[in-house]
Amino acid sequence: MQMRGGQPWSVNRARILRGTQTSAEEWLWSRLRGRRLKGLKFVRQAPVGPFFADFLCREYSVIVEIDGATHSTGVEIVKDHERTAYLSAHGYRVFRAYNEDIFQNLDSVLASLLAFVGSQVNDERES
Repeated sequence: MQMRGGQPWSVNRARILRGTQTSAEEWLWSRLRGRRLKGLKFVRQAPVGPFFADFLCREYSVIVEIDGATHSTGVEIVKDHERTAYLSAHGYRVFRAYNEDIFQNLDSVLASLLAFVGSQVNDERES
């Protein structure tokens, strides 16, 4: 029987990343954890291929990435595009949110995330 996550090094790395969350990740996690967002199940720092998704909803193959100031450099923008291309090629949809948006209007970020996941989720969860 194979456990989800597979490689011990990736599980250990994910644990380290969960222990060193950014403030923006903590804010968002406080609203995603425990199925608080319309019953959607999210996990933190999930290994996906060679990457670690900030947040992952396996049911809908949605990855949430939180971008701070370092993601505005040319090199980081290219890396983000490559990462998104890899994840998309493996069946995931990537939702990006910026630290500023999380701190200034978390409710708007959550509404955008729900719209991104799709109206199908809203219909399923409310019936």
